[in-house]
Amino acid sequence: MSHPCLSCGACCAAYRVSLHWSEAEPSLGGVVPVALTETFGPHMRSMLGTWAREPRCVALQGTVGEDARCSIYAQRPTACRELRMSWEDGTPNDQCDRARARHGLAPLTREEVDVALGRASRVPM
Repeated sequence: MSHPCLSCGACCAAYRVSLHWSEAEPSLGGVVPVALTETFGPHMRSMLGTWAREPRCVALQGTVGEDARCSIYAQRPTACRELRMSWEDGTPNDQCDRARARHGLAPLTREEVDVALGRASRVPM
């Protein structure tokens, strides 16, 4: 199994992705491609497509839940970097579970994430 977060994409097609404008300003060290963002208030930007009634980030490629991938993964905004999949740190994540449910996907289980991340399986004593 591949990394479940890197092929899921449910969060990329469920929420608005907001970022401080400086994350898309190269002169300040920002790496998010400004052409993939739009102005959101005086100090914020958002990823194109995430304001839609049915959000889908412009950087999302492929099919949610099957072969989804971020075309700017190394340049993704802080909000995307900080959103963790359920069980990645050993605990569930309601935001991940809600995004997956929105696309008809079951919540990730601790066991499948452990296997995908190469962690030792938990054996009951």
